[in-house]
Amino acid sequence: MSDLTTVELLWLKGRIENRIRFGRPVSEKIIDRHRRVLSFATGSIFAFVRWTSNDFGTVLSRIDILRAASSRQRYSTVPWVLPGGESLLRLSGWAKVERTLQLIDAVEALGINPADAAPDYWHHVHNRLSVSETPRTYTQARHQSWLRRRKRGL
Repeated sequence: MSDLTTVELLWLKGRIENRIRFGRPVSEKIIDRHRRVLSFATGSIFAFVRWTSNDFGTVLSRIDILRAASSRQRYSTVPWVLPGGESLLRLSGWAKVERTLQLIDAVEALGINPADAAPDYWHHVHNRLSVSETPRTYTQARHQSWLRRRKRGL
């Protein structure tokens, strides 16, 4: 079994959109004009956004920020993601998804790839937004602190 985490992306105009907002896939397989599969290396972080609608409007808006797990690690299962991943953030409802996307944009505005941001920041965002509170913004100082901790193996 491969230690890659695969994510199936699907796009049906006006009905379903499964997409990656950020992350560094190591491979991509195009299945057809509506579907493709991206693979992520163990330990890499990515954001998976899902949206579904019907004739009456949006029925699902969800974002998951996951750390790709190996088949030998504990992980959360997420639809369209095999085998699954360590859940850093899992929110549903357009208001919370939109706010998360804005926070991702803010991290990018700092010149930081969100996949490189401190994993505990995404936990923080999940915890705050899940109770309708405002998360702290990510800063260069916080990022530098994370890079130092990661370098020391903490």
